[in-house]
Amino acid sequence: MKQVLFILCLLGGCIASTASRAQQPFSHCSAAFVSSKLIVDTYSPKGRCRLPASTTGLLTVQTVTMMLTKTKAGNQIGFKIAIRDKATGTLHLFSGKTYRQLPVQDVLATCKKGDRIVLLTEDRQYALPHNEIIVL
Repeated sequence: MKQVLFILCLLGGCIASTASRAQQPFSHCSAAFVSSKLIVDTYSPKGRCRLPASTTGLLTVQTVTMMLTKTKAGNQIGFKIAIRDKATGTLHLFSGKTYRQLPVQDVLATCKKGDRIVLLTEDRQYALPHNEIIVL
């Protein structure tokens, strides 16, 4: 009986180990776009995302492929939105919905100058290093 239990535990550990390797966290790069234009000024650790309050177009988060001279957009991925208030630093959820795209002006209408739009991915396989957009 102990041998059967040991084998079952060993088998369960192998299955769990294989499942955890199937989807490595943060294995794909992604970035925010408005109307197919990358928001971040440079896709590097020093990159900043800024948008004037008057910006219009569709806000998306897409996978990206880094090339020597440019960044190539890929598939849209699901994301949520929160707003960080400039005055208090409070973070509140814009909506409970998961978006693939939405008019950025809908989000900006709820923001003040200096607030930050925070984008949250739902799937841990997507790294989104430039996830805060400063409202100008």
